[in-house]
Amino acid sequence: MDPLGGAEFAPKYTYLNTSACALMPRRTIEAITLLAEETAAGRPEGAGSFEIVAEARATYARLMGVDPDRVAVGSSVSVHVGMIAQSMPAGSEILFPEGDFSSVITPFTVRGDLKTRFVPLERLAESIGPETALVAFSSVQSSDGRTADFAAVRAAAAAHGARTLVDATQSAGWLPLRAGEWDYTVAGGYKFLLCPRGSSFLTVTEEAQDSLVPIHAGWVTGEELWVNSYGPVRELARSARRFDEPPAFLSYHGAARSLALLEEIGIERIEAHNKALAARFRAELVELGHAPVQDVSGVVGVPGLGDRQAALRAAGVLMSARVGNLRASFHLYNGVADVDRALDVLAG
Repeated sequence: MDPLGGAEFAPKYTYLNTSACALMPRRTIEAITLLAEETAAGRPEGAGSFEIVAEARATYARLMGVDPDRVAVGSSVSVHVGMIAQSMPAGSEILFPEGDFSSVITPFTVRGDLKTRFVPLERLAESIGPETALVAFSSVQSSDGRTADFAAVRAAAAAHGARTLVDATQSAGWLPLRAGEWDYTVAGGYKFLLCPRGSSFLTVTEEAQDSLVPIHAGWVTGEELWVNSYGPVRELARSARRFDEPPAFLSYHGAARSLALLEEIGIERIEAHNKALAARFRAELVELGHAPVQDVSGVVGVPGLGDRQAALRAAGVLMSARVGNLRASFHLYNGVADVDRALDVLAG
C-alpha cells in the first residue's frame, strides 16, 4: 500500500483531505502553466483548445463507462443540477437522503413549486414510490463517507418509473460507476478526479436528454461549433454537448492530463488501494476506542472527533471536520505511512 502515481505527487503534509480538494499531479500543473504562459504571450490559437476539452470529455467517458456523446462539460455540480431542477415539471416529487450535500438539494428547493421529500439514506430505495419523479443522492456521503445501496435504488426507481440523479463527486476517480445505469450523473472535477476547480462533468442518457432543457445554451452548444456566433443557434448539438457550458480552458487543459493519469493507473486499482487504507484506519481507530462509521468506502467519518481537526493540522495531518465528524479521505497518493501518522497523532 505504497502511494500510487510516483513522481506526479510530492505532498508536504500528511494529506488525507481529498474529499475537500485533491492534490493536482505535476503534469496537470505543467499543462496549466504552459497555457497561461502561451496566452500571456499571445497564443495564435486563442485562449485554449477545444480539442483538448474533447480529450477530457472522452477520457472521462471511458472512466465512467459511457460514450463521449453522453457527457457534458461545465464548471460546477450546482450548475449541472440546476439545469436538471429547472427542467422538472411543477409539482414533481424529488426524493433525497437526509443530510445530503446542499448542491444536490438546493437547486430543487429554490424552485418553490416542487415537492421535496427527505428520508434516511438506508431507507432511500424503499421510499421510492409511484409519485416519485426523481431520486437524487450522492454516491458517497460527504459528511461521513457512507455509500448508498446502488442496486436497490436503481431497481426501485425502475419499478416506479422514477428518474435518477447521482452526484459522484466523492467517488468518481476511485469507485467504478457505470454512468449509463443512471439518468443523470454529475461530478466535480477538483476532488478525486484530480482536476483543477472549474471543471465538472454531467452524463445524460439519450432518453433523459429529451426532457432536459439546455437553459444556458450558447454558441458552444451548437451542432456545428463555429457557425453560431451571431443570432440564435441554428441547431443544438444532438449529443449531450447541447448541455455544455463554455469551458474554462485553463481548467480543462489541466483536467485532460489528470484524467489521463487516472486512466493509466486504473480505477479498479485505485479503488482497492483507497479501500485498503480506509479499512486499516477504521480498524486501528476501533483499537483506540473510537467508533468510525462502518462502510466499505475510501472516505471515513469518525463521529465526535471533529474537534481534533485543529490539533491534527498543527501536527501536519490534514483532514476535515463535518457536522461533528472527523473525516479522512484516502486517495492514490496516500500510503500506509499516512494512515499510521494520523493514528499516532490521534493516539498521542
